[in-house]
Amino acid sequence: MAEILVIDDDRGMREFLEIMLTQEGYGVVCANDGKQGLELCKKHEFDLVITDLKMPRVDGIDFLKGVKDISPETMVILITAYASGETAVTAMQEGAYDYVEKNFDIEDLKTVVRDALDKKGIKRDDVLFIKGVKDAVCFGKLIGKSKEMLKVYSLIKKVADTKANVLVLGESGTGKELVAQAIHENSPRKNKPFVVINCGGIPEQLLESELFGYMKGSFTGAYADKPGLFEIAREGTIFLDEIGELPTLLQVKLLRVIQEKAFRRIGGSKDITVDVRIIAATNQDLERKVKDGSFRGDLYYRLNVIPVHMPPLRKRKEDIPILTQHFIEKHSLEFGKEIKKISSYAMELLMGYRFPGNVRELENIIERSIALETSNIVLPENLVLSETEKFHTEKIVDIDLPEEGISLNEEMAKIERNLILKALEKSNGSKSKAAELLHVSLDSLRYRLEKLDI
Repeated sequence: MAEILVIDDDRGMREFLEIMLTQEGYGVVCANDGKQGLELCKKHEFDLVITDLKMPRVDGIDFLKGVKDISPETMVILITAYASGETAVTAMQEGAYDYVEKNFDIEDLKTVVRDALDKKGIKRDDVLFIKGVKDAVCFGKLIGKSKEMLKVYSLIKKVADTKANVLVLGESGTGKELVAQAIHENSPRKNKPFVVINCGGIPEQLLESELFGYMKGSFTGAYADKPGLFEIAREGTIFLDEIGELPTLLQVKLLRVIQEKAFRRIGGSKDITVDVRIIAATNQDLERKVKDGSFRGDLYYRLNVIPVHMPPLRKRKEDIPILTQHFIEKHSLEFGKEIKKISSYAMELLMGYRFPGNVRELENIIERSIALETSNIVLPENLVLSETEKFHTEKIVDIDLPEEGISLNEEMAKIERNLILKALEKSNGSKSKAAELLHVSLDSLRYRLEKLDI
């Protein structure tokens, strides 16, 4: 997803551009002036900056010079109500992509933005894809609309059409198999087999026969020829989960399959040629295992052609409400109950939990709560959470009550102010993104900002 920085000291223009560009599917961050814009550019590389020309402290031309020193590849479009041939020439000489007047036509500006991003190499199809995914909040069986998940969806789309091997990295329970399935289902191989095997859950002797098959009489109990999973997955995709657990001998055989697209069954004398795409996954540090000699470096580099990193749930907390509702609907149906939602306090507890088991743990928590629940709403007493993994929520509500009492309104205002400031900091000052993080409307956030004098 293209990242765009909007800089304008006019709040109305700034918010108009933010809404318009967000609706087009771009990620948007806003700054009040050129100085704040340069500070943001030092912390984050933007694909495009749209900046006003006349601003206090650092104007558009000075900003343009500064951002080109920080990030020469960033495209810059200048907007001003004071158009002149001289400033246009200066802007172009300093490296601006284009220069438009403030009474611009909206469609014309959209075209300039698209052209600038195309020139940088960010194609419109990718932007529209991300916009569509963001509206749908899911991709295949993956669920979430966080920035981290949108990046995963975009990468899946890009790699699906290729033949390249993929290595999915991430903690246990993050959904690595769902990534592999989504790649397969969006690839030209989607009508061919998708075969899954857990390399860590099968003894070495059985694993070899499962992967490569065996010939009749090759060992005791081999009463007939048996094809292996690589044969079964012919022209399709094989997903090797927990690849870090693969024994050394089988690492050698897997490397041969990748290099020569051929293998032999146990007890066989003829090579079997197969066209199979390999997607592997691990929650281990394979680079460390390569260094300590427990995993072959040549195999690692063959598997890690395209890495896909699955974020832990604690890094994509805005997806927790969406996932929670999905699991409530799923397990209510399975248990024959009519539980429609989760209570607000129960959701607070989930939002303040670290989820060491990630999405899988969240589903287990919700499934257990649905099984125990007797009302039509998930209540906090039926959420079974590890005490050692609870955090921020308890810290926020853990306030001493002195003998003389406290002002509830004042304390609640402090908590509200603190959360709003944290949301604004996390969103780099973007009110619309802060509103999303706090699950309130933009108008509601503006009202609270004025009420709290933020």
